[in-house]
Parts: sequence; structure tokens; C-alpha cells
Amino acid sequence: MFQVRKALVGAAIAGSLLTGGAIGAIVAGPLAASAATSTATTPSAATTPSGKFVPNEDATHEAGESAAREAQENAGQVPTVP
Repeated sequence: MFQVRKALVGAAIAGSLLTGGAIGAIVAGPLAASAATSTATTPSAATTPSGKFVPNEDATHEAGESAAREAQENAGQVPTVP
């Protein structure tokens, strides 16, 4: 009797694992398929950094700049101070 109960419990566990796997495949299957078929986008030339900082030397902009910011710009650094 104990062996029969043990076999039934094993069959119930195996059945629930198979059922859970099938439900998971149904739910997550379309998500995995759409992730594999997405298209990659390339950044445009306008958003691609050139690698060199170019300061804004407009007179209106320069009037509101601090001396520390101007020093950073003149050194070719990206300003970190206002």
C-alpha cells in the first residue's frame, strides 16, 4: 500500500511540473519570441558625441558664466561648475 501511495505522489508531482511548464510556456512564449525579433536602432549623427568638448562662446552666454566655468571651458574640459 505504501508503494502505491508513493507512486501516486510522484505522479502528481510530475504532472504538476509538466502542467506548470506548459502554462509558463503559453504565458511567456510570446514574450520571448517578440524579444528575439526586435530591431536594433542606431543613434543618429546628431546624438553621437564627437569626443571633444566645444564650448559655447556666444557673447550672451559668456556674460552669465562664472570665472571657474570659463577656466574649465578654456582647458577643454566639460564644465562641472555653474
